[in-house]
Amino acid sequence: MEMDLNEKLGQLIYNLGSMSGLAVGFSGGVDSSLLLKVAHGVMGRNVLAVIVDTPTMPRRELQDALDFVKQAQVNWQVIPADHLQIEGFAANPANRCYLCKREMFGRIKKVAQESHLEWIADGSNLNDLAEDRPGMQALRELGIISPLLEADLTKEEIRQLARRMQLKTWDKHANSCLATRFACGQEISLPKLRQVEEAEAYLNDCGFRQIRVRSYDHAARIEVSPEERAKFGDLQLMDAVHQKLKELGFVHVSLDLQGYRQVKAEKQP
Repeated sequence: MEMDLNEKLGQLIYNLGSMSGLAVGFSGGVDSSLLLKVAHGVMGRNVLAVIVDTPTMPRRELQDALDFVKQAQVNWQVIPADHLQIEGFAANPANRCYLCKREMFGRIKKVAQESHLEWIADGSNLNDLAEDRPGMQALRELGIISPLLEADLTKEEIRQLARRMQLKTWDKHANSCLATRFACGQEISLPKLRQVEEAEAYLNDCGFRQIRVRSYDHAARIEVSPEERAKFGDLQLMDAVHQKLKELGFVHVSLDLQGYRQVKAEKQP
């Protein structure tokens, strides 16, 4: 028999209630925001939000995460990590996400141990099981728990609960790390990451909410949500976006006519 949303929330609270202390890998997205909110309500100051600051995290996302933990008045800590220094990461192999998660949550685990927190959690949910996520293997190896997943919560249900709790992240679009903008096998560097980040920030300033700028060496392919594609009917906007991305160093700029969708990692063309 399937549980309704209130029963799932109750299960989440019950599971968290059995823990003496918890470190939450916090990204600022709706999933980890809901987990942090509920955990803080259950455990209070025995919860620590750990934000891993990496070159693959957009500066705006970092600021959003900081704004949330400060407003929520939870304990938090920012730890730096340079994923580009992880052996093999910059070559962008098919298991890049595994390398990233292993490094990131390895650092979070160390912080948790130093803070005498027994448990470490991430914000994975039921929908993540249907996707190609090599990083989940690293979580299992490190003993990281996924309370939202264990409570059988889907992404949509998490948004419903976040809205009910008046979390400002309830309708925030998912924003994966900047490394996902590069096809497998295409080398990742700090200048390339900053180039993509600036392009997406500009598009965000233009009013787009769901954005991906895929980088193929000197070419950029823009993806926006299907319902936002019509905005490019404005030729002035199209010209302005083209000019900005040219200034950022892209020689060719194109628009994906299908719009943004979650797909498995692309291979280098």
